[in-house]
Amino acid sequence: MSAFLLATGTLWQREMVRFLRQRSRVVGAFGSPLLFWLLIGSGVGSSFRGAAAGEMNYMEYFFPGTVVMILLFTSIFSTISIIEDRKEGFLQAVLVAPVPRSAFVLGKVLGGTSLAVAQGVLFMLLAPLVGIPLSAIPAALGMMGLVAFGLTALGYTIAWSMDSTQGFHAIMNLFLIPMWLLSGSVFPASGASQWLKWVMMVNPLTYGLAAVRWSIYGAGSPATLNLPSFAVSLAVSVVFGAILFAAAILMTRQR
Repeated sequence: MSAFLLATGTLWQREMVRFLRQRSRVVGAFGSPLLFWLLIGSGVGSSFRGAAAGEMNYMEYFFPGTVVMILLFTSIFSTISIIEDRKEGFLQAVLVAPVPRSAFVLGKVLGGTSLAVAQGVLFMLLAPLVGIPLSAIPAALGMMGLVAFGLTALGYTIAWSMDSTQGFHAIMNLFLIPMWLLSGSVFPASGASQWLKWVMMVNPLTYGLAAVRWSIYGAGSPATLNLPSFAVSLAVSVVFGAILFAAAILMTRQR
């Protein structure tokens, strides 16, 4: 057990140090969502009608979606290191070490989760600018961690079978960005066409975002109208993270 915890802690610490030493990743994971929030929020805000999401303005509506975008970007970018570790030989050295491979998976996933939550909290310091109190940060912390854990595990399973970072970016543009766009981050499901509503309904990130909104606003707020219930959102997010974490362990043990 001590070897398992030591290996997990060491890999977690390595992810922290590696991230902080690569300033381009810090800027990319935080700066891009910030620009999205400012540019899209300002551009769409004048034409947004918030009947489906309460009487809030678009900048406020888009704020939780931007938080989830930061979680997505940071989580996914952190798992690109798996491809780099394979090329550098570090991955092979870790996998032959006398520790369970689940410790390697847990260390990588927890590292990405920690980085994503830290950047999400940093962005949430801007919450008062759109009328959200800073007291929402502690309330949303747990759900942000749960969503980031599932997204990091998803990135791990994708990166594990990839041989190039170019291929990873292609998968991200083709699959992960639409997954975020169709989660209710940019527009509410109630205003979408019927087929898009069905796609958003089966999108697991829809429930992750809904859980974050519930944790920020609480019950009885107009901002949670037409959202899946908190219980359903929490359950789907837990199952999503558990399935992908188990899949990541299984893939690592097989190869």
